Amino acid sequence: MRVLSGIQPSGSLHLGNFFGMMKKMIEHQEQEDLFCFIANYHAMTSVADGKQLAQGTLEAAANFLALGLDPEKSTFWVQSDLPEVQELAWALSNFTPMGLLERCHSYKDKIARGIAANHGLFAYPVLMAADILLFQSEKVPVGKDQKQHVEVTRDIAIKFNNAYGDIFTLPEPEIDDEVATVPGIDGQKMSKSYGNTIDLFQEEKALRKSVMRIVTDPTPVEDPKDPDKCNVFQIYRLFLNKEEEKSLRQRYLAGGMGYGEIKEELFVTVRDFFAPYAARRQELLADKDGLRQILADGRDKARHAASKTLRKVRKKTGLAY
Repeated sequence: MRVLSGIQPSGSLHLGNFFGMMKKMIEHQEQEDLFCFIANYHAMTSVADGKQLAQGTLEAAANFLALGLDPEKSTFWVQSDLPEVQELAWALSNFTPMGLLERCHSYKDKIARGIAANHGLFAYPVLMAADILLFQSEKVPVGKDQKQHVEVTRDIAIKFNNAYGDIFTLPEPEIDDEVATVPGIDGQKMSKSYGNTIDLFQEEKALRKSVMRIVTDPTPVEDPKDPDKCNVFQIYRLFLNKEEEKSLRQRYLAGGMGYGEIKEELFVTVRDFFAPYAARRQELLADKDGLRQILADGRDKARHAASKTLRKVRKKTGLAY
């Protein structure tokens, strides 16, 4: 089973990135054919500073590797290192109805929040389709907000296959309902766009401040509390096994526990969980040439796989003559 996903290098890494996609992706490398990339073309829809994007790309790569991605067990590369993806995106554009893109929730949501409309933002799902279809991906782990884009990919692939034969594998989205939407400190989906994140590799003082800012209700300390309506509980449970989660739930229902107490526990849990990964991340970033070599090796593996699909596309469409 070939599994593919990517992450944008558009800022610091937060809990939503890790639990919503990265953790599951890294687990896939043990049993699946994992393809994982840094989506720096996609990041251009929100990052205009070239130096920031370049640095962010290296940091995103270091993040993945530090958290356990093994380039020997997977194919790991930077999106812009593969010219094949843009060529395929153009071919797919000619099979993408305007109405299909106009119905995409993500585009409409961004415009509603005041982000300026441009072609990159509008055509984002076509480039994402090229990322997926180029590698004949069968499974695409995504959050609920990205499910529609995988459905768009399927629609485009079907239209293309109807015209030229069975060129593309139809991908299936994989959504873990337990962590599909990780709440931010305000209860909305954790997102850099909302400014409500808890970042993984920030300084201890800043991490504690982020955790303490999690919005809670005014229930008195002595009263029972509803864990299912508590943002702190919904984040904390991501670090717990079933028995630990059950125990924490009972503490909520029993009363006598203040939100400050549980926030302090969450802070310590997050800090200690990511401490060894942070150390490994610093080692990787201290050797940027070594990091670039890992990405270059991944590029070569990815291009080898991509070329098989693109040869079929070029032959069927007449681009090869």
